[in-house]
Amino acid sequence: MKVVAIVGMAGSGKSEVAREFAKSGYIRVRFGDITDEEVKKRGLELSEANERQVREQLRKEHGMVAYAKLNIPRIDEALKKSDVVADGLYSWEESVLLKNYYGDKLRMVAVWASPATRYSRLSRRQIRPLTNKEAATRDKSEIENSNKGGPIAMADFTIVNESSLKELIEETKRVIERLA
Repeated sequence: MKVVAIVGMAGSGKSEVAREFAKSGYIRVRFGDITDEEVKKRGLELSEANERQVREQLRKEHGMVAYAKLNIPRIDEALKKSDVVADGLYSWEESVLLKNYYGDKLRMVAVWASPATRYSRLSRRQIRPLTNKEAATRDKSEIENSNKGGPIAMADFTIVNESSLKELIEETKRVIERLA
């Protein structure tokens, strides 16, 4: 069994890549579900500001390994049935924890798109759309406060997502074949 962690900035196409892995038989564990569940538990509205506050608070409570640590039980449970795609790994520390925990079973796939492309996508998305200013602020926060750049730089595979959804899916299928 293997764990494939998807890394990338907001709007890069991580969820589309994770969906393609799921179609290929991987069980999807979405790291952001931890944030969504905590926001709802606190009786807050799902918004960029509330999500950021919860993300940062969880990292204060659990350290920079928060999301990996909180998702390992979900990943382990899913691994009993199938390979797993972990959608949305954030920090360098999380990638190190997962690598230490899963060893050679872990592979990281970065999904990259330029800021202009990502901001355009984020402004049009149905759930949690962001303005360009909100997207730029989120980028800055994720790079400076979440150490998000390291896992992207050290990924085993990089998918460039600057064109169509069709091309993204084709490239994702090529990566899935290489991981088989």
